[in-house]
Amino acid sequence: MPLLTPDPTFYPSPAMAAQSPPETLAYVALINPLDDGRPDAIGVLDLDRASRGYGRLVGQTDMPHAGDELHHFGWNACSSCLCPYAPHAHMERRYLIVPGISSSRIHILDTKRDPRKPEIVKVIEPETMAQRTGYAAPHTVHCGPDGIYMTALGAPDGNGPGGTFMLDPETFDVRGRWELDRGPQHLAYDMWWHLGQDTMITSSWGTPNMVKDGVNPELLLAGKYGSSLHLWDLRRRRHLQELHLGDEQQMVLELRPAHDPTRAYGFAGVVLSLKDLSASVWLWYRDPHNKTRTNGNDGPWAVKKVIEIPAEPADAEKLPPFLQGFKAVAPLITDINLSIDDRYLYVSCWGTGEFIQYDVTDPFNPKKVRSLRLGGIVGRTPHPGEPDMPLNGGPQMVEVSRDGRRIYFTNSLYTPWDRQFYPDGIQGWIAKVDVPAGGGEMTLDENFFVTTGAMRPHQIRLQGGDASSDSFCYA
Repeated sequence: MPLLTPDPTFYPSPAMAAQSPPETLAYVALINPLDDGRPDAIGVLDLDRASRGYGRLVGQTDMPHAGDELHHFGWNACSSCLCPYAPHAHMERRYLIVPGISSSRIHILDTKRDPRKPEIVKVIEPETMAQRTGYAAPHTVHCGPDGIYMTALGAPDGNGPGGTFMLDPETFDVRGRWELDRGPQHLAYDMWWHLGQDTMITSSWGTPNMVKDGVNPELLLAGKYGSSLHLWDLRRRRHLQELHLGDEQQMVLELRPAHDPTRAYGFAGVVLSLKDLSASVWLWYRDPHNKTRTNGNDGPWAVKKVIEIPAEPADAEKLPPFLQGFKAVAPLITDINLSIDDRYLYVSCWGTGEFIQYDVTDPFNPKKVRSLRLGGIVGRTPHPGEPDMPLNGGPQMVEVSRDGRRIYFTNSLYTPWDRQFYPDGIQGWIAKVDVPAGGGEMTLDENFFVTTGAMRPHQIRLQGGDASSDSFCYA
């Protein structure tokens, strides 16, 4: 329902958003990996330091069906509603859009009546999504100036292409497929934009059939997983440019554009290199002086590798079968996140268990500030709050508070891939690091450690917004 004034959690600029009050609740996707008929859920985490329930799950909403594989989710509306051309300035941040990557259902949860017990108010069935978009396996959710944008991994038959589609932000009806001209784009994963440049960017993973059973070694070694970024005209809904990173760069996943709308650059995480199992972060950027060939690509956008994290030698008997022949553990960058002031980039290495903080004030030359370790395929590093508990899984989905002072991360990636890289089974946990006011080295909060047992946590969303939920039209 429209409001008379804009939602108080909407901010015109990232600088204003950074002054917002601390979050008191978070929502987290909890996945049931067992075939026992129990559904996935959205858990509610108490983040209020003054609360008796601080650092505990204080609510849960179960999905109506088993087997959804909740993954990424997002808000119905956010700060992009304040863009000068947005038709929905008086929306409110109220509903969570929660897709299931396996079931292709999309759940709409109302958080207003009782924020600790979100209520399912609508379910979009996979048949509706398929009929109106031609897509299946919904993934990323972003609240845009003109509606809710979502990506999908592929078609209902499990093949490609994947792409982007839209929901109406008020009725949650499926509007339809977003692309008018997709050009060479076939594989899909994440999606973000530069509102100041009228440009969308998408990344590439694989079709549902390529990922639903884990990493396919034949496809991987043949370089068939995603290795490109795609730039789009956001207003015209047409493909502009492909940035190919090289076939050896496999699985281009999370995208984190600069929050300042005057900055035309962003970061993309790449899971691994076929050359040496390293992982990497790439910078895409606009070069307005080059209108033709840039880094081997046509167009004014270019891309450059700015971070490389090497694989680590390991005894074969400590590795899962998938990695034993390499005698090394791959870092496996599965998520990255950028603080709202565009100063710090946080990188999750799910394979080694390393969580790294980089200063990206100069985006072309990131500087490593600090790293810590929890879990990991080989290390199984415990949390200081539970020093006798070896941890499996590793830093995975990461979320940064609007003021940049609190960073939360979970340890589960995706059930088929969890099984492949951590075959002994992942027990869920959530950790937190703190950053001093004004910036500086992160430190692990030894008093914040949430265990979720067999229910595996994936994405976290902070009540009121976070560093990866909102985009801005003003600097």
